Amino acid sequence: MRPSVSLVVLLLVVLAGPLLASCGFFYGPVDSADSAALRFTVPRGAVAVSLGSALEQAGLVRDERLWKLYLKTSGKGACLKAGDFWLRRDMSLPTIMETLCGAPIPDDLPFTVVEGWRIADIDAALSDAQLAAPGEYSRLASQPAVFHLPFPVPGSTLEGFLFPDTYMVSPGHFQVKTLLEKQLANFTQKFWEVNKGILGRRSLHDVVVVASLVEREEPDPSKRPLVAGIIWKRLDKGWNLGVDATSRYTLADWNDRASFLRKLKDPADPYNTRLRRGLPPTAIGNPSLSALTAAVQPTASEYWYYLHDRNKQVHFARNGREHEANRRRYQVW
Repeated sequence: MRPSVSLVVLLLVVLAGPLLASCGFFYGPVDSADSAALRFTVPRGAVAVSLGSALEQAGLVRDERLWKLYLKTSGKGACLKAGDFWLRRDMSLPTIMETLCGAPIPDDLPFTVVEGWRIADIDAALSDAQLAAPGEYSRLASQPAVFHLPFPVPGSTLEGFLFPDTYMVSPGHFQVKTLLEKQLANFTQKFWEVNKGILGRRSLHDVVVVASLVEREEPDPSKRPLVAGIIWKRLDKGWNLGVDATSRYTLADWNDRASFLRKLKDPADPYNTRLRRGLPPTAIGNPSLSALTAAVQPTASEYWYYLHDRNKQVHFARNGREHEANRRRYQVW
């Protein structure tokens, strides 16, 4: 009766380990004639020695103990990277290790999170792209405690902290949590790490909320610091902000005008900044870097009011009389 491959490998590891290490025997490919590419995933935080079982199950090594022996005798494995890699059964163990230490497979589909999008908008876009089930993104984005964050997030939503950008994703291996982690890491790197020392008396939450208002209120990045300055000034003086965009936040369709007009008259709506003082309870979308920067570095001015004409050009006013004159001039009501 022939001994099993596993038993032979075990005996070789126990009795002939040093010899195998010196000559490279048994470190060759499982099948030198099989060049079919197999996608192999190295989980985040994994160490090389823990991959033996998965490599064996994929048919990429004869036995996981050979993989462990190779790592022990070669001293390799510290360079392991997380991600997806193309491996083949015609690869030797040293070649597999070299591949796993190289660049992972690049994600192959751009998914753009538009500046100002709400969590609900991102959820809908993921569903439309058939990357996630409807509601999946929104559910996880309502659980800040799931993520290890270097900044405080009060409440039960990540709204405002999910950095808008184009993210490369792999449809066959897409995970909602991974996208959220990328967005939060982007926010951390591009905004928080740069600006955490200059927030002054403003809380990060308030800065993010104001930035989300600026994002929706002013399309021209060059004018955003001035608009941010007006919003902060009104807030500090206890004035109603009067930012109509906040009343659109909870609408299923942002452009549903009939529902929007009803919201403007609802004093019970916590997002109604015409009738309620202070900031809305959350951001009203996920602001761009220019809006975030404007909220941190607003421009002081003599203005207290602003409005936009039909061409989306902003017009400022120093007092209510000038503001009403602008309303009549540009037919904005």
